[in-house]
Amino acid sequence: MDTNQLTAIFADAIYLVVAMVSVLIVPSLLLGLIIAVFQAATQVNEQTLSFFPKLVFTLLTVLFTGNWMLTKLGDLFNQLFYNIPHVIG
Repeated sequence: MDTNQLTAIFADAIYLVVAMVSVLIVPSLLLGLIIAVFQAATQVNEQTLSFFPKLVFTLLTVLFTGNWMLTKLGDLFNQLFYNIPHVIG
């Protein structure tokens, strides 16, 4: 197998990891920013006020995007599994 093909496989894997992490983290970061602005405006500095909504929102994000993430991981696994004979040579 060519080094360009191996580099493409690793690039696909890294792209998938970045896409999955951003799907989970970006909405939580935006919600955290909204909660931080609310806390700054009302001067309520409670730790659980920011933690619990982000936790629930992240779990809901996993619930709604879990099927997509598992499908993408399965596709990557199948691609890697079927490329084993070409990698071994």
